[in-house]
Amino acid sequence: MRVLMINPGTRGDVAPMAGLGSRLQTLGFTVAIAANAGHARLVTSAGCEYRELPGDMSHLVSPAPPGKRATGPDLRRYMGELGDYMELAATGTLSAAELGADVILANSIAPYAYDVAEALGIPAIGAHLQPTEASTAYPPVLLGTARSLGPVGNKLLGSLIAAGKAPYDAPSARIRHTLGLDRKSRPTAERQRRKANRQVLHGFSSSVFPRPSDWRSGLAMTGYWWPKADPGWQPSAEMLAFLADGPPPVFIGFGSSEAMDAEFMLETVRRAGVRAVLQGVAGVSEPDVLSIGDVPHEWLFPQMAAVVHHAGAGTAAAGLRAGVPTVSVPIYTDQPFWAARISSLGAGPQPVPYKELGTERLGDVIRQAITRPEYAANARAIAMALATEDGTAPVAAALRASGR
Repeated sequence: MRVLMINPGTRGDVAPMAGLGSRLQTLGFTVAIAANAGHARLVTSAGCEYRELPGDMSHLVSPAPPGKRATGPDLRRYMGELGDYMELAATGTLSAAELGADVILANSIAPYAYDVAEALGIPAIGAHLQPTEASTAYPPVLLGTARSLGPVGNKLLGSLIAAGKAPYDAPSARIRHTLGLDRKSRPTAERQRRKANRQVLHGFSSSVFPRPSDWRSGLAMTGYWWPKADPGWQPSAEMLAFLADGPPPVFIGFGSSEAMDAEFMLETVRRAGVRAVLQGVAGVSEPDVLSIGDVPHEWLFPQMAAVVHHAGAGTAAAGLRAGVPTVSVPIYTDQPFWAARISSLGAGPQPVPYKELGTERLGDVIRQAITRPEYAANARAIAMALATEDGTAPVAAALRASGR
């Protein structure tokens, strides 16, 4: 069976799918992944075929400076650029599918993949890294807040947002027109898929987020889809020497968002009084600080005293898998949701909202994370639960069933 994964977005959107694709291939599936060019090596190193989606989302995830709010013009510019990106992604999705597929797995920002699948007469299954269904259990993740509005408010606002305008509406409409399909809005198509109980697989664990009682039966949690470890990767001699030369350091990094500059990170480290590994800044040279490039989280995080990050779905999962305390600094979309989950599980202190961020506050919270033993104990317990799960088998079963 030829599986095509449609994955617009950042590295955090692609890495879990590449890992899943690698494991599916050991089960007899042939997997191709459509993603932006910057992620091509990530896909091919996992043993999957790469198909290009034009565009680059990296410049769309750099927020205002720490402690600042995005202005109205900033948000309007952002939405316009996001719409342009989705147009390119939709075009690339059609081109990728025309190269051949028996089933499509579409992430949460690729609804046009369902339109392409409809035209080609093949099934499409959702493959999401965050809960997007309107529910009484949580506020809409697209709002970028974890503040509950109560069961009725959460469900109502989630339903309203799902029915409202989105950056991928115009691309979906254009693709339907190009393919000669009947006119149908993206919200209407989604309502029809829900009514038909179409399947959406979620690549996270019920040990971290219990399945909401009001989810329909077609919504499934499979467990996490872990990125594939690169068997050829080796740590540098400098990194090994740094890790051996003192107590476990603290990791500070913000993935694709590159939210902090070097001086902000260094001042935070001084305030916390810790050794630190900094990702996303280059050339930092201090006795108790090491700046790094791309290092596998599954190797690095277990050696840390704590991890400080934006609480993106993949990085949050990696921290929990490592069994170390997490300090979350959520910035947008689903990050506040995951940050709140980490805190509610007792695996780290209360999140530090990005718009309230300062070196003094962040340094104090880091000290709290590494000096209160309950955070480490709770993180280890979660890691033990995650180690027993297999997120690939449910996906394989769903793919096989789709071909019947």
